[in-house]
Amino acid sequence: MRKLRVAIAGLTACSGCQLSLLNCEDELPGLLEQFEFHFFPMACSPALLEGDYDAALVEGCVSMPHEIALLQELRRRSKYLIVLGTCAACGGVAALRNSDERELLRRMVYGQNAVAAETFNPQPLQSVVPVDAVVTGCPPEKDELLRMLTGLVRGALPVSIDYPVCTECRMHENLCLLTERNVLCLGPLTLGGCGARCPSMSVPCEGCRGPVPEANLKETFEIYNQKGFERQTVLERLRRFCPEWKL
Repeated sequence: MRKLRVAIAGLTACSGCQLSLLNCEDELPGLLEQFEFHFFPMACSPALLEGDYDAALVEGCVSMPHEIALLQELRRRSKYLIVLGTCAACGGVAALRNSDERELLRRMVYGQNAVAAETFNPQPLQSVVPVDAVVTGCPPEKDELLRMLTGLVRGALPVSIDYPVCTECRMHENLCLLTERNVLCLGPLTLGGCGARCPSMSVPCEGCRGPVPEANLKETFEIYNQKGFERQTVLERLRRFCPEWKL
């Protein structure tokens, strides 16, 4: 059986999603028997796009012209293009200041002597090219990445999750931080798949996995209101990882 040819690329992001894959130290030898990580600039050199790929895994949002070119080339060469992480799926932290003027932001960060660079408001990958699957998270869970890769060996794409973090909290029999401890937890509105990692350690969910589809918004915001949390406060928290979160 031939190895699957995979490209892994990072756009505007912190590289944490790619690092999560590299942190699978125990599993990497087995993965190398199944995959040829041909284009992976963070881990391999030289990094040259050559030929076609069974899948391209792309981390980070799009904010520069050369990233559009790379993304379009990966899309053209790849059977599947898979979004890796919340930045690639929703814009992420990089898109928090999309309402501000880009030149102002550049000078705030780099100073008055900053070299001009052509950038635009960070966007999720699907605003530029069609995508075949999304593995969200900041970063994605190790088990999610491994399931995604083993699925590709069988010719299957990752199954979309459609339930909130609260579902996993109940499965772990956790106390509800929102209703029982009056803590602003975003679990009811945040996509599950993390195993309720933070609430299981009594840390409220921060919404890092993006919005759960078809959430019961009316009832959820009534609960937030009963607990003393204003709608705008909740929205501001939600939009730290998904600035375009619309409710």
